Formats: sequence, C-alpha cells, structure tokens
Amino acid sequence: MFGDLMGMMGKLKETQEKVKATKERLNSVSLQETSSDGLLAVTITANRTIKAIDIDDQLLEDKEQLEDYLILTLNKAIEKANQIQEKELAAVAKEGMPNLPPGMDSFLK
Repeated sequence: MFGDLMGMMGKLKETQEKVKATKERLNSVSLQETSSDGLLAVTITANRTIKAIDIDDQLLEDKEQLEDYLILTLNKAIEKANQIQEKELAAVAKEGMPNLPPGMDSFLK
C-alpha cells in the first residue's frame, strides 16, 4: 500500500516538474493576432505576455476606435494563448498521471 502511495507521490512530483518546464517553454511560444482589416497586430506568448503591438497610423486618428481594436484583438490573442496553454498542460498532466484521482489535478498547477 505504501509503495503504491510513494510511487504515486514520486510520479506527482515528476509531473509537477514537467508542468513547470512546460510553462517556461510556453514563454517562448509566440502567437500573433491581427484585426480583420490588418490595422492592428498583437504578438503575445502562450503564457499571455504581450510582446508587441503594431498599430496602423490610421487608427491613431480615432481614440475610441483604437481602444475598440485593442480590446477585441487583445482578447482574441489571450483566448488563443489560453487554449494553447490549457492543451499543453493537460497533455503533460495526462501523460504523467493518467489515472489521477478527482481533485488531485490542482497539485499540478
């Protein structure tokens, strides 16, 4: 019984380390989201760090329009980053702990 528990705890620690390494790797995964008309482009990491914003001069003439573009484009970029991060971390967790008891996945975060 204790051997199984110790093995499971060791596996959990190993999986936690893999999750940490995956999160660090996601810092180097860049995504670009562009407005539908190409006037605004945002570059963000899979960990949701904004790296660059490229604004067409035309948008600088209307503050409200620029704000709307930023909100829409940043939200789309963040959503993409969230999806990639969740997919990557779920794959690591499932690989490391395929029969994880309910509620134990919180230890991996």
